[in-house]
Amino acid sequence: MDQDALGLLGFGMGMGMVLVWCALIIISLVGMWIVFQKAGKPGWHSIIPFLNIYDLVLIAGRPGWWFLLLLVPLLNIIVAIVVSIDIARHFGKGTGFGILLALLPFIGYSILAFSDARYDAGAAPTPIG
Repeated sequence: MDQDALGLLGFGMGMGMVLVWCALIIISLVGMWIVFQKAGKPGWHSIIPFLNIYDLVLIAGRPGWWFLLLLVPLLNIIVAIVVSIDIARHFGKGTGFGILLALLPFIGYSILAFSDARYDAGAAPTPIG
């Protein structure tokens, strides 16, 4: 192969990855929009940076100040997993599903959005400690 062909191949692969990435973002946004609506929040909150994370903390049943914990490096990983597990519990799912929400949100939020999962504000949060 000559350099022009390799360059074209690289460009095509790069554009393919960009398209897949954009599709995953759109799937995540649509799923989160519907999940927000199921939880009684305006769907458009899901597309506003920081407001969406604050609302996810509230949907998880945690106090709003937990949003600040998500700004602390390393601690934010643990808090994000706990919040994801709590969101899963509020939708009647288990801990494994919460881990899915944390690691593959485009799949997890789509499942919550397009399934018959219902939000239960009274679900017990994950015990800490």
